[in-house]
Amino acid sequence: MSPARRKGARPGFWAWIGGLLLVPLIGVTVLRFTRGLGATTNLSDRFPWGLWIGFDVLCGVGLAAGAFTLTSVVHLFNLRRFEPIVRPTVLTAFLGYAFVIVALMFDLGQPWRIWHALVFWNPHSVMFEVAWCVMLYTTVLALELSPVVFERFRLAGPQRVIRIVYTPLVIVGVILSTLHQSSLGSLYLIVPSKLHPLWYTPLLPFLFYISAIGAGLGMVIIESYLSGRSIGRRLELRLLEPLGRAMVVVLGVYGVLRFLALRRSGALAELLTPSYESLMFLLEISLAVLLPVGLLCVPRVRASERGLVAAAFLAILGFVMNRLNVAVTGMERAAGVRYLPSWMELTVSVGLVAVGFAAFAVAVRVLPIFPEAAEAAREGPAEPDDGEAHALAESVPA
Repeated sequence: MSPARRKGARPGFWAWIGGLLLVPLIGVTVLRFTRGLGATTNLSDRFPWGLWIGFDVLCGVGLAAGAFTLTSVVHLFNLRRFEPIVRPTVLTAFLGYAFVIVALMFDLGQPWRIWHALVFWNPHSVMFEVAWCVMLYTTVLALELSPVVFERFRLAGPQRVIRIVYTPLVIVGVILSTLHQSSLGSLYLIVPSKLHPLWYTPLLPFLFYISAIGAGLGMVIIESYLSGRSIGRRLELRLLEPLGRAMVVVLGVYGVLRFLALRRSGALAELLTPSYESLMFLLEISLAVLLPVGLLCVPRVRASERGLVAAAFLAILGFVMNRLNVAVTGMERAAGVRYLPSWMELTVSVGLVAVGFAAFAVAVRVLPIFPEAAEAAREGPAEPDDGEAHALAESVPA
């Protein structure tokens, strides 16, 4: 039996941890939707966007960028050797966008009006464009993932239809991702007097886009590593090592653009001035660029499982710090407050991440996500070998 489809396994340590996190998540959810944001968060009129925007939305969208990157590489540039890791990457992205949508329901003051973007159009609003792109791209991801479900239930007709339109779907997905990944940065272009100079730049949309690609590639490596550990699969270094080399280029370009933007805006003086913001910036750039690029430039590190995973983890950590610095750290000085999320905000964010991990674990066990499971789904139930047939015959009473 394929390791991705083994049954009867006892819940492990992380399964119990995830189960324990669900209890406070349910309680905080009830409190949030019965008593409002004021009772559950440290947000205020002076500081209306916090952890749920900076982490849940900005990071959730950005870390799913590996999907449009890999699908375009495989289906548009015809690099078929990466096809074995496309399905788990698309699954990760779909769950990531579902996580974003659920998290947004927590952050909206009147979540029951989330459908208004469908009816009350405001084409001049960046938020309107982001809302539509996220809705449409989540639909595209569901369609890109649908062949997995069709294979599982042997639905040949729908499979043929999706196969015909798959390449156009990938093209639409790349366009939508490019639009809203960059537009999330555009949201902060309208607050030049509020966002700290270390993070404000007219290049914010492009920086958001290119950093999402780098972090998305890192997320593919981490997802492959974690799923491999959970279902007993080895890390496919022959496929992931080239992603490490691509990360060097993407993160290197990103780092150069960050410092050129600082130089052009005259914000280098802020960097040289000891402050909370400059410390957070240096920590961010070290994690997001200097350390992962330095590690991945060494061939021995890229060729080792530990080195590749460590560099990818640092890149993701730096990416998360960047989004939190833009959404929180960079806005605190102008707001005149020091924002710290409440324990209930942390509970929701950590709890939703745990639910996402659990959903991924369930999906890889019941759907043909990995190559061996996909092959088994296409071939049908395996016939017992001679030894199994003989044992079965002996177990039947005469």
